[in-house]
Amino acid sequence: MNWFDALLWGFVATAVMETVMAGSQGLGWSRISMPFLLGTVLTPDRNKAYAVGLAVHFVDGWIIALGYAAIFESLKSATPMAGAVLGTLQGLFVLTAVLPVIPGIHPRMATESHGPHFSRGLQPPGFLARNYGWRTPIVTMAAHILYGLVLGVFYVPHV
Repeated sequence: MNWFDALLWGFVATAVMETVMAGSQGLGWSRISMPFLLGTVLTPDRNKAYAVGLAVHFVDGWIIALGYAAIFESLKSATPMAGAVLGTLQGLFVLTAVLPVIPGIHPRMATESHGPHFSRGLQPPGFLARNYGWRTPIVTMAAHILYGLVLGVFYVPHV
């Protein structure tokens, strides 16, 4: 495995993904912030949550980039198409399997069946994270496809 490329381009891909997601918030296209959601799992301090969650999300991005690298190594090539397909699969997995689980394990998030409470004030994502805006699934998919594209374009497998 090309560890250097996996870590370098995993960092860049995560930065691109975070830029798209943060930009979508700034433009009012979505209210989701994975760094904030991850950070509030670890700290009740909303002022620190984004920074903590951003660090966690970058570590996650590196770990996932290692998975992409392993797949590229097994294919003996990395291509934009392969990266985009993997990004699509990752985005679908996040929207359909990861986000629905968060309310059940997040100590500060309400659930669909039990509404807000003074200790659980964060809104649950809902189906395809649409509670954070109807464009959220679109932006989330686009950000994950871009993540995969960056890795597919720049990762160089050992052949």
